[in-house]
Amino acid sequence: MNESEVGQGIRDSGIDRSELFITTKVWIEHYGYVEARESVERSLRRLGLDYLDLVLLHQPFADVYGSWHALEELYKEGKVRAIGVSNFSPVRLADLAAFNEIAPMINQVETNPFHQQIAAHEHMVARHVQHEAWAPFGEGRSGMFTNPVLSQIAEDHGKSVAQVVLRWLMQRDIVALAKSTHKERMAENLDIFDFTLTDAEMQSIATLDTTASLFFDHDDPRTVDMFVQMVADRHGKA
Repeated sequence: MNESEVGQGIRDSGIDRSELFITTKVWIEHYGYVEARESVERSLRRLGLDYLDLVLLHQPFADVYGSWHALEELYKEGKVRAIGVSNFSPVRLADLAAFNEIAPMINQVETNPFHQQIAAHEHMVARHVQHEAWAPFGEGRSGMFTNPVLSQIAEDHGKSVAQVVLRWLMQRDIVALAKSTHKERMAENLDIFDFTLTDAEMQSIATLDTTASLFFDHDDPRTVDMFVQMVADRHGKA
């Protein structure tokens, strides 16, 4: 966790708090009403803030409902401005929304040209849930940065493949979570507002969809086993 460092960076920057959008997650090992609430309170203390812009539940497993009730309360108290989830399938998202007072405002899911989340996106749009993409570049897996279709579109626009992917997400009204530790790449990732992908180019990218995750399948029981083991390891129960 880097919340203490981020908090110090915010203070050192001199940037007004209103200009920043700070997101954190409740990790699965802190699920449950009491633990989830304590997790957010710890995040606020580490960051040195009196509110967070967005808090997400990390995974759709374990005590999702108790954790969500904690986020609902924190939202009502003004300590969190928006609450959402991560890695929720349409079924899990619909279930959580239907049986709670406040529906998730954001769902952060793996989304990239090789795993486009078409059905999930349509479901989120229908329920007024903002779609946010993690791993928009798939960490370069399956040759994304050298893919012929993406490379040709990038060449035609004088842009990089990464810029094409981010523009493709933006034109689908999907928020992209692009991570980098390099200033030049951060600047490059922001430079996507001076070109537009044509309908033909959007369709070409659509043909790249495999509908499969580049990482792990949240509908696979083995994924649940993986997270159970992870929680046990972190709590020293393994």
